[in-house]
Amino acid sequence: MTALFLGACGKYSSGPPTPGNNQIAELAQAIQALGPDVDPEEAQRAAYVAFTYPLQLAREYQITDPPIIHNIKVNQGLRPRGLCWQWAQDMETRLAQENFQTLELHRAIGNSEKALRIDHSTVVISAKGDGMYDGLVLDPWRWGGKLFWGDPKLDKKYEWIPRQKVFDLKRGRRDRRSLAAG
Repeated sequence: MTALFLGACGKYSSGPPTPGNNQIAELAQAIQALGPDVDPEEAQRAAYVAFTYPLQLAREYQITDPPIIHNIKVNQGLRPRGLCWQWAQDMETRLAQENFQTLELHRAIGNSEKALRIDHSTVVISAKGDGMYDGLVLDPWRWGGKLFWGDPKLDKKYEWIPRQKVFDLKRGRRDRRSLAAG
C-alpha cells in the first residue's frame, strides 16, 4: 500500500514531462488576472520561468523518485539537493532575477500546524502590494519538478501560512519551553 501511495507522487525515469505552451499560457493568464496593474509581459515571463526552471532543478537535483523518497536520499547524502525548502529557495531566487515591477514573491509553509504532517515550503506570486493569500502557489516540489500552481486558499493538500508567521510561532513555542524548563 505504501509503495502505491508513494508511486502516485510522481516518478520520472528521465525527469518530469516538459510543459506544453498551453500550460504556460494558462498560468500567464492567471498571473495577469491577479490585478489590473500586472504587466502581461511580466506575467508571461513569470509563467515561463515557473514551468521551465523546475525542469532544470530536477536535472540538477537528480530527481528519479517521488518527492518523499528523494527527500530521504537527500537526507542520507545520496542526492545533492531537492528538499521542498530548497526547491522554494531556488525558485524564489530565479524568479527574483526577473526584477518584476508589477509582481511580488512570497514564501509560504504548509501544514506547519497539523499534527503528523511535515512542513512544506513553496513560493507564492502575487500582484505587487498584495498579500500571499491574493496570489498563486508555485510549487515545483509536490510533483518532483512538474509545477503545481493554484490559489493558496483553495489548495486541498496544504494549509499555507506566510513563512515568517510560521517562524515566529515556532520561535514563540521554543521560547515558552525554554522559560518553562528554566
